[in-house]
Amino acid sequence: MTEASVREFKMPDVGEGLTEAEILKWYVQPGDTVTDGQVVCEVETAKAAVELPIPYDGVVRELHFPEGTTVDVGTAIIAVDVSGGAPAEEASAAPAAPAQKAVPSEPEAPQGRKPVLVGYGVAESSTKRRPRKGATRPAEPAPADTPYDADTALQGVQGELNGQNGRGGTRRPLAKPPVRKLAKDLGVNLATVTPSGPDGIITREDVHAAVAPTAAPQPTTAVPTAPAPAAPQSVPAQPAPAVTTPVVSYDAVRETRVPVKGVRKATAAAMVGSAFTAPHVTEFVTVDVTRTMKLVEELKQDKDMQGLRVNPLLLIARALLVAIKRNPEINASWDEANQEIVRKHYVNLGIAAATPRGLIVPNIKDAHDKTLPQLAEALAELVSTAREGRTSPAAMQGGTITITNVGVFGVDTGTPLLNPGESAILAVGAIKLQPWVHKGKVKPRQVTTLALSFDHRLVDGELGSKVLADVAAVLERPKRLITWS
Repeated sequence: MTEASVREFKMPDVGEGLTEAEILKWYVQPGDTVTDGQVVCEVETAKAAVELPIPYDGVVRELHFPEGTTVDVGTAIIAVDVSGGAPAEEASAAPAAPAQKAVPSEPEAPQGRKPVLVGYGVAESSTKRRPRKGATRPAEPAPADTPYDADTALQGVQGELNGQNGRGGTRRPLAKPPVRKLAKDLGVNLATVTPSGPDGIITREDVHAAVAPTAAPQPTTAVPTAPAPAAPQSVPAQPAPAVTTPVVSYDAVRETRVPVKGVRKATAAAMVGSAFTAPHVTEFVTVDVTRTMKLVEELKQDKDMQGLRVNPLLLIARALLVAIKRNPEINASWDEANQEIVRKHYVNLGIAAATPRGLIVPNIKDAHDKTLPQLAEALAELVSTAREGRTSPAAMQGGTITITNVGVFGVDTGTPLLNPGESAILAVGAIKLQPWVHKGKVKPRQVTTLALSFDHRLVDGELGSKVLADVAAVLERPKRLITWS
C-alpha cells in the first residue's frame, strides 16, 4: 500500500453554508471493506442529522475523529485504501511506517504546504486556526520551548484514537468525553482507575467506584508514612478528596450540564437573532371552530381523503393559505442589506415540530398550489419525517410563513417568535369545549385562540389584523375554503 492509494474523505457541506458538523456515530471501523455509496457515519449539523455515504470502494485505514467530535466542513474524517490491498498487509507495515514517514513528510507535502493533524493545511505564511472545541488532540501539551512538529501532531491524533498519548508510547486511559468530565469534576485521576468496559474502556461506574476507596484509606496511609520523607506530601493531599466528595452526591445529583450544539444551538442563535432584529407584534383572536371540527369528521369519510390523515391542523393550514391569497403582502421578507421588502409569489408553509434534538421548522414547498388531499399527504410526511429525525437540511430552508401548534400541549395560546427570514407566524391554541353565545343563546361550542406574530417593519397593524381575521372567518365558517380559494 502506498500513500497515493489512500483517499481522504472530507466532511461535506450537507446544507447551505454550514461550517461544521458533529460526528454522532461511526458505522465502520479500521479494516472494514466499504463500497461506493455505503453509509459510513451519521453526523449532526445545525439543521439536522444526516448519514454520509463514502464515494469510493476500498478498505478503511483510519477514522480521524471519534464519535462526539465537532469537525469543520472540508476536514478529512476517514482514510480509505483504494488500492485493493488486504487489511493484513496494512497491519504488517504499520510498525515501520512512523520511522520512515518522519523524514520525507515535508518534501511530500504538495505545493509547499506542510501536513497538519489531518491531510495538508495552509501555507506557512497563513494564520493558524485555533482547534475547535471537542476536537481530538494530544493529551499532554508540548513544552513552551518545543517547536510545532506536524508529524508529532499527526501521531498524537492517531495515538488518541488507539489509546496512546502520542508522546513516548505511554498508554493513555481510554474513556469517553462525558466520563472524562465526570472524573475531572470528582478529582479522579483516570490513570489510577481500573477499567471494566470492552477493550479496556473506563466507564462511569468505574469512576464512581474509584471515589469510595480514595476517601477511606487516606487516614490509614497517613499513619505509616508519617516518619518517611513522603509523609509531608501525603498530608496536604488529604483535603482534596475530603472537600470534593461531599460536594457531589451520586444519590441525588442536583445539576446536569448538557452541551448546547447541533440543532438546539442553531435554534437558540436564530431565536435570539429574530427577537433582537425584527420588531415583533402579536395579535390574538378567539374563534368558534365547531363547524371546522364537524368538517374534519366529514372529510375522514370522504372517498377522496381515504388513507390520508385529516385533522384540525390541515384545515388551519388551508385557512392560512386562503388568507395569504387574499392578503399577499403578508408573505414577504425584509432584506436588511439592500433595504428592500421581498414579496414572495409562492408559499413554503413551515410547520414547527418538536423533536428529541430540539425545535425544527421544515416546510411544505409550494403549499399554495396543492389540493387539500395533496396538502394532507405533504403534512403527514413532514410530521413523520421530523419525528423520526430524518428531516433533511433542504426541507428546512426557504420557508416563507410558519404555523406552530401549541394546542397539542394543552396550551391556550402564546406569543411565537418569527422564524428568521419570515414575516409572520401563526400560533394555534388548544381546542376546548367552552360556553359560547351562538345564535343568541349560550351553548357549548368548540373554541380556540389564534395568535399571529409579525414583523412590524413590513407588516403594519391593518395588514396583520386582516390576515388574522380572515383565518378566523374561514375556521368559523369553513365553507369559505371553497368560496374564497
